[in-house]
Amino acid sequence: MSEQTVATTTYPIERLSEFTSRVFQACGVPRAEADVAAEILALGDLRGIDSHGIARLRSYHLMLSLGRINPTPKIEVVRERKSTATVDGDNGLGLVVGPQAYKIAMDKADEVGTGWIGVRNTNHYGIAGYYVLKALERNQIGWAMTNTSRVTSPLWGAERMLGTNPIAIAFPGLDEPPIVIDMATPAAAYGKIEMAMRRGEPIPEGWAIDSDGVPTTDPFKMAAGGSMLPLGSDRSRGGHKGYCLGAMIDLLVGPLTGANWGPFTPAFTIEHEEPARQVGKGLGHFFGAMQIDAFIDVDDFKRQIDDWIRTFRNTKPAANTNGPMIPGDPEREAEEVRRVSGIPLIQPVIDDLKYVAQETGVPFD
Repeated sequence: MSEQTVATTTYPIERLSEFTSRVFQACGVPRAEADVAAEILALGDLRGIDSHGIARLRSYHLMLSLGRINPTPKIEVVRERKSTATVDGDNGLGLVVGPQAYKIAMDKADEVGTGWIGVRNTNHYGIAGYYVLKALERNQIGWAMTNTSRVTSPLWGAERMLGTNPIAIAFPGLDEPPIVIDMATPAAAYGKIEMAMRRGEPIPEGWAIDSDGVPTTDPFKMAAGGSMLPLGSDRSRGGHKGYCLGAMIDLLVGPLTGANWGPFTPAFTIEHEEPARQVGKGLGHFFGAMQIDAFIDVDDFKRQIDDWIRTFRNTKPAANTNGPMIPGDPEREAEEVRRVSGIPLIQPVIDDLKYVAQETGVPFD
């Protein structure tokens, strides 16, 4: 597949956030919730996770416009104990349901040491890292995971059965930046396939198969009935581990919460095929928060995290590298640059935003 040049324009994050909030409001989302939703998408762009930033806005707008997402959900706790709860999101915007449910997890951790929240009847919640970064503000270790529309095959399968099923966890340092692990469980996030299609670029080997189960580097062949591969791609490269990690998340956020799981998760966009049947309600999330001082003195823990980071940074570099990175380094470095220089958007994303502006009456230019 031949590559093509795609124009890129840089925008201040404040401008994009304001536009995003106003679009959500135009779709019926109340101002306070729209601002939070915009904050989550903005953080995705700031941290260099372009596939989960404002590039997603057209999909959210379309789903809200079609009535596929409830803009004013009645979010409620339907089952609860001291350190746990199940939340029903009333088919609300995941960018709204997720933060409210995660606050319950953090509040429980403050009260009893740990909080674990299952969420059902919800939708795509943005970057998983947003939630765990919030936990750091309370001296907590945060966990966040979700399932998504099916795009990934199981090991040795040639059919979409699992979502990208991301997981995030964060550990605060004292003087060093926090360790932030935020990852999808296939070989790459599906949003990277979408960005490759928008850019007209091939994808790396080991990311995907086509509709016949044959490995491909053409993102359009993957999108046209193919599948993402689990992290590791095949068994000799540890693909069974990526598959099991994705399955673990699916089981926690699906059967445990009452949400759909595996191939029955609802489509996030109209481009995705709707499942033949439902086995639960909406997508599922699973959140955790652990108060550090429930286990150890907070500063003692943070000093150990600092020591861990410095120890690993001092590892002898592999050939032709600058040495080991710490989980969260690329995203933190991108945020430092983009808060100053702005967010680079490729022309297809700009075209999507102009379409949304036309449909909602919210000016973009």
